[in-house]
Amino acid sequence: MQSMTVTSSPITYDDFAKVDLRVGRVLEIQPFPKARNPSWKVRVDLGELGEKWSSAQITNNTAEQLVGSLVICVSNLPPRNIAGFMSEVLILGAPDAGGKIILLSPRKDDSGYDIVASGTKVY
Repeated sequence: MQSMTVTSSPITYDDFAKVDLRVGRVLEIQPFPKARNPSWKVRVDLGELGEKWSSAQITNNTAEQLVGSLVICVSNLPPRNIAGFMSEVLILGAPDAGGKIILLSPRKDDSGYDIVASGTKVY
């Protein structure tokens, strides 16, 4: 696996505590041809926070693979205009050894069922 060193400024716990991380369920995927990098428009159910849209560079998955899956989102960033589309949440992922973005997602139980619900706060 490729090693990457990223230098960033340290933050305090109080800084981190301001980030509202939530579990969301992918409800809908739409193509996003205007995006500079290959992306999807993704509608996510965040429970009590409602449904939000995101622009996500996760095109190594098909729409069928993504719909119904649980993802981890930053829910309290201000909306961002991306190629004329308002992205309201940031879906989190990490690159694999080949550079493909792998979504961060809660584990399932031993039977393959979701353990947490949409909208659950992540600590």
